[in-house]
Amino acid sequence: MPSFDTVCKPNLVELKNAVEQTNKEIGTRFDFKGSDSRVEQGDKALTIYADDDFKIGQVKEILVAKLAKRQVDVRYLEFDKPEKIGGDKLKQAVTVREGVPSDKGKEIVKIIKDSKLKVQGSIQGDTVRVSGAKRDDLQAAIALLKKEVTDLPLSFENFRD
Repeated sequence: MPSFDTVCKPNLVELKNAVEQTNKEIGTRFDFKGSDSRVEQGDKALTIYADDDFKIGQVKEILVAKLAKRQVDVRYLEFDKPEKIGGDKLKQAVTVREGVPSDKGKEIVKIIKDSKLKVQGSIQGDTVRVSGAKRDDLQAAIALLKKEVTDLPLSFENFRD
């Protein structure tokens, strides 16, 4: 029975490259001269450090521009509120989304059921597996999900015949 998996998985290599390019540009820009502005990358999180609110906004703009240039969807990032870390210095945590959350998975399964296509959706951990009898129905389901789910960057993998 043909099937495919619906996942939310960023390209971590391109994300790392975008962070490195952002730090490089911050180091060369005149308006950041003498400031302690930077972006650090952890496992599934980024942290933006800056001297004030304006500079945090500037670093965020540079990061988003670098991500867009490298075709990494900005919807993978969830920006928290900036918090003070001493004096005027600020830090902002940025979470990198990976995997389809369970509430979104339920929403995707509901969209598939309501579409009256001859396919079934099942939640398997942080992915949603969609299976059906015909390849055309699966392609229609992919098109439907691309149109309906706009707040989560979905990708489709393991398409099996």
